[in-house]
Amino acid sequence: MQVHHDINNLPLFKNAVITIGTFDGVHTGHLQIIKQLTEEAKKINGEAVIVTFDPHPRMVISPGKSQIQLLNTLDEKIVLLDKQGIDHLVVVPFTKQFSEQSAEKYIKEFLVNRFHPHTIIIGYDHHFGNERKGNYKLLEAYAEEFNYTVKEIPEHVLNHVTISSTKIREALLSSDPETANQCLGYDYFFEGLVIDGNKLGRTLGYPTANLSLNDKNKLIPGNGIYAVQLTIGREQLILKGMMSIGIRPTIANSERTIEVNIFDFDKDIYGKSIRVYLKKYLREEKKFSGLEELKNAIAQDKIDALKYV
Repeated sequence: MQVHHDINNLPLFKNAVITIGTFDGVHTGHLQIIKQLTEEAKKINGEAVIVTFDPHPRMVISPGKSQIQLLNTLDEKIVLLDKQGIDHLVVVPFTKQFSEQSAEKYIKEFLVNRFHPHTIIIGYDHHFGNERKGNYKLLEAYAEEFNYTVKEIPEHVLNHVTISSTKIREALLSSDPETANQCLGYDYFFEGLVIDGNKLGRTLGYPTANLSLNDKNKLIPGNGIYAVQLTIGREQLILKGMMSIGIRPTIANSERTIEVNIFDFDKDIYGKSIRVYLKKYLREEKKFSGLEELKNAIAQDKIDALKYV
């Protein structure tokens, strides 16, 4: 898959079959759209092209509203889409100016002039252009003039996408990675840099890597203790561990932290990037009577975590 960030320097696509969307999560619902895209491209010996936006359009159009929580960073999305048999991914810089162009200009100058599409696959409820005036019917109205075909993404597929995205976010925020992973089709993951902590885990015999997430808009799962797998930096070795997300009530720390205890591991990894994969929610965080009771609970957490990783 070729990734293009400069929309002013795109190649001449061969019989481009394009679809447009954020594809946040690249989950099982999205895969139905991608399958339709790639199958259509094969029929006409063309190229499958996905057009997506960065940053997420809602961050630009409604910046004052509640902070959006993304299932994927752009880099993660690229990695996931690269596995789906797509020929090109075009990342369009989404700006206020881009959002304010008329629907007709969007079709003529953006879609037609830049992509020369053979086929546009779009949802019946897809809107674009200033005040979201553009839609499926407007694309159809220009189809003959610009020599492209418009095909509709079935309503049941779009409903699956919407339901899946909502279900995934709700599940993660409710500390239910199993439901989220089932909808995603892979284990939910996030990345962060290892930063200095208070070294309490080391005192208890369970040293932890404190993480600072690479993207502040990335969705953080609900508080609790999890069984996890992880990789460090660019290494492919999959390690086992357990993770705590929360405020550590036993030591009266009100700041929310993400800490990972890596099993059978004692290397210095400060400043390195860790990718954490959620496997199983083990328990809620609790306030214990003291450090000894906390230590005993952590020992049991490790036993429980090993059942799932």
